[in-house]
Amino acid sequence: MIERELETIDVHVNVGPQHPATHGVFRMILTVDGEVVVDLEPVIGYMHRGAEKLSENCDYRQALGYQDRTEYLAQFNAEQCYVMAVEKLMGLEVPERAEYIRVILCELNRIASHFMFMGAFGTDVGLFGTSFMYSFRERERIQDLFEEVSGDRLMYSYFRVGGLGWDVPEDFEEQTRYVVKETRQGIADVDGLLTNNEVLLVRSKGVGAMSAADGINWGLSGPMLRASGVRHDLRRAEPYSIYDRLEFDIPVGENGDVFDRYWVRLEEMRQSCRIVEQCLEQMPKDGPIIAPGLKRVIRPPAGEVYMRAENPRGEYGVYIVSKGADKPYRLKIRSPSFSNLSALKAMTVGQYVADAVVILGSVDIVLCEVDR
Repeated sequence: MIERELETIDVHVNVGPQHPATHGVFRMILTVDGEVVVDLEPVIGYMHRGAEKLSENCDYRQALGYQDRTEYLAQFNAEQCYVMAVEKLMGLEVPERAEYIRVILCELNRIASHFMFMGAFGTDVGLFGTSFMYSFRERERIQDLFEEVSGDRLMYSYFRVGGLGWDVPEDFEEQTRYVVKETRQGIADVDGLLTNNEVLLVRSKGVGAMSAADGINWGLSGPMLRASGVRHDLRRAEPYSIYDRLEFDIPVGENGDVFDRYWVRLEEMRQSCRIVEQCLEQMPKDGPIIAPGLKRVIRPPAGEVYMRAENPRGEYGVYIVSKGADKPYRLKIRSPSFSNLSALKAMTVGQYVADAVVILGSVDIVLCEVDR
């Protein structure tokens, strides 16, 4: 009898583009040997809408709306980066009160975005709907405040080149303090539900690890890079707006695995609460909310500019080329999700199929920002 060594053939498994685990219209083709992933091909482009080219056919005020629709979980953060780029091109100085309001809204938006991650991540690791219930309860309070300020629950279009569209409600400070107080308790609830949960620990500890050197080489940024132990945050490294006046810590991980990416985002929410409270203390009680003398039609001088900001998913950048017209000649967005997603194969090969879903969830992608 001739003994034969058993052979297995690699199997290709499509995850997406319509799949709840992909958090959007994203597809990854897994090549598996049994239960182990031996190759991964990310397939993007399903959400491409031409946001950059559309912005080039709008004037500088109209193009603001496409920034919301590109980063639809951190809209204020995307708006802030865009208007700062135009302001940098024009040499505009934004009134102090407007700067504080911008930072308050952006940090609350960071918290809301991370709550979305917490809800989805808990489901990815197998805790079903409880994490979503907790996270959306807290996120709803923040969304209600955003609606009070901007009149919209999703696409705010509230920031303006030179400041803000209009002033905040009279009870803005009181409402914000209430939201921050409740948010702190909500963060503690999510922490208690997830951090020491045995299921989450087994599914995330040591899974999808990325070293600091590899993270830098892949161009990771934001929580993805800080989870690998790199203490880099643009709010501290290249302070913009009024961040140089604020005290906050930069949470970093040790192992660069899925758990560290979760933990860094959890701690970032607490730091954002600190920032908002400091802004409320320092913010002028009245004053202008937009730079004086701005014309209705904005025509920045000819030139080019790149502005980058620390958004919830990492370094979000806006590059603008102006030829002195009322529309940008070229507008390009540096997407943190696109760069973070590029490392998905490196993090996943050698892991189990079930881990691929958790690793993708830990990247926290926004597909409209990836595809643009």
